[in-house]
Amino acid sequence: MRVLVVEDEVSVATGIRRSLSADGFDVEVVHDGAGGLERVRAGRYDLIVLDILLPSMNGYRVCQSIRADDDWTPILMLTAKSGEYDEAEGLETGADDFLTKPFSMVVLQARIRALLRRPSRRVDGPAVGDLRLDALRRRCLRGQAAVDLTAR
Repeated sequence: MRVLVVEDEVSVATGIRRSLSADGFDVEVVHDGAGGLERVRAGRYDLIVLDILLPSMNGYRVCQSIRADDDWTPILMLTAKSGEYDEAEGLETGADDFLTKPFSMVVLQARIRALLRRPSRRVDGPAVGDLRLDALRRRCLRGQAAVDLTAR
């Protein structure tokens, strides 16, 4: 299983790499947001561990960009930001799980295994002809064109 770790703290990234590698994972590490997004777009990963406070592009934007690319690789946000609004924003931008620092490596590994056990989360919404609903992004499409909707 291939895991991408996007973490700017070298000691944290090194610890995660060692632990996951010892557990049988093929782990790549990137230390900035833009580099992480570039790596995701160039490769195929089974899971992404993503920090929020990253140089060049924060983790929220990286996550949002990955989902905008229609990539549904599981994302676990790992961060020092521990407020409920931070966690909510991470989940709203497309993360599948959220773990705050400091963290237990045992818990990180268990959460990773739990995410990898889940079937693909990508499920197309209901469709009639070329009209379909995208509930995740809260929009309606006719073919590739967005249909303007009111709140009602």
